Amino acid sequence: MQGVDIPNVRPKRVLVIGGGPSGLVTLRNLVERGNFHDVQLVERRADVGGVWYLDDDHNAPNAKPTSAAPRWPSPAYPGLIGNVLPEFLSFSAFPPFPEPISTISGQPFPSLSETHTYLRAFASPLSSQGKIRLNTEVCTVEELREQTGWQVRMRRWNLDGSAEDFSETWDAVVVAIACYDHPVFPNTPGIAQLRKLGLARHAQTWRGPDGCQGKRILVIGNANSGNDIAAQLAPVASAVFQSIRRPNFPGFPSLPDPRIARVAPVQQYIINQLDEVDVVDAHLTDGTVISNLDGVVFGTGYCPFPDFVRVFNRADTQQTLVPIVTADTIPSRVPDLHRYMLYAHNPTLAFVGTAVASYTPFTIADICSTWLALAWTGAIAYPTTPDGLLAFEAERLAAVAAARKEMEAAPSGTSDQRQTEASALVAYGVLGPFEEAYASSLREEVVKVRPELGPVLPVWNQEQTAVREAMFGRKRAALELARECERKQLGL
Repeated sequence: MQGVDIPNVRPKRVLVIGGGPSGLVTLRNLVERGNFHDVQLVERRADVGGVWYLDDDHNAPNAKPTSAAPRWPSPAYPGLIGNVLPEFLSFSAFPPFPEPISTISGQPFPSLSETHTYLRAFASPLSSQGKIRLNTEVCTVEELREQTGWQVRMRRWNLDGSAEDFSETWDAVVVAIACYDHPVFPNTPGIAQLRKLGLARHAQTWRGPDGCQGKRILVIGNANSGNDIAAQLAPVASAVFQSIRRPNFPGFPSLPDPRIARVAPVQQYIINQLDEVDVVDAHLTDGTVISNLDGVVFGTGYCPFPDFVRVFNRADTQQTLVPIVTADTIPSRVPDLHRYMLYAHNPTLAFVGTAVASYTPFTIADICSTWLALAWTGAIAYPTTPDGLLAFEAERLAAVAAARKEMEAAPSGTSDQRQTEASALVAYGVLGPFEEAYASSLREEVVKVRPELGPVLPVWNQEQTAVREAMFGRKRAALELARECERKQLGL
């Protein structure tokens, strides 16, 4: 089976799933840079923008809901400021991202609302062409035999909460969703009881520190979410603890704060009662115990888990349909993808922005979907056997395993510390230092067949990589400036 030749596919009708940044730029690039008969995008929420769209219930928590349809909240929160500069949020062949209003005060990173406004403007012409369907939930995507397409079962939601189920068949499907439906919790003993009692929450549902006044809160993690949540809690909670397994990754800058106590990893959670109220005791790996916690907030990330996509089980002669990814997929990833995009066993299925994380996700999605548009129109060739298509994944998995092994072997103190030294960010789906090589190779293939795109496409080279990495320092400087402004306002 692995040696069977699969000619490069030439689909005519393509469905894009997901109306966030990756889905929107994929739609535009398929429409304008391919030669397809029909390209459409479906989004289950009431507006485009993905994580950058907060609905009315977020912006005004006490407001009466405007719709009885299900809600899929964004994990973002009011007041969120991004970590990516406008130049890396700008889509090719579209007006650049406007300079943030806060730039005049030294804060060069755009707000949540500014980013959503840009995405809506980008989507507007596509929407006016009838290319975008909102309030349309994709329930399943199922592979058809003989590579004859994909059956997509959907549900159209009405404002009154009623829905109509329907099914469509498409030649090809692009899954361009983020993975915020599947938050990751550690398997620390006691965490199940915390969740059952409502004492644990994930960054996915964080909406700010309201209700935490005077509380004792433990925050798990020191990536962007963990750092932001701890900083928001510091002025209002009576005590804030931040549990950290390893030193802060350079891409997630944060400032030391005397109101935030950084502590060791948690070994076990135990539920106790204080004045007939459930509280948490966190037993740490260094032997200390933090007692009488009112709650624990987990900034521990998300799992790529588009299990609504069902493909044939190639090991089964009956070719039964199975989820493309399960909880048993090790390491955690969307498996069997060529260049994080094409499904090796049936290249009419593609992923953009779902299977990979990067410093600059907007521009990565732009170059990936441009490459995909040209690959599906026959301008760019790719391997024609499953073995050839799977080689990319095998090479990346081996490279990541070697990097993790090297990290774990590096001297870092005690043996326990060595075992956790390999960051969770050293993973198959995280581009990290590989971003420049990955994106520049895609760009090179695109420009070779479409040289007119060269002047408008984003660039990856050593100079631009240095600019991307310098964003971390600029973010830290912006945080320091914001703190100084806060102190002045308080007369400190």
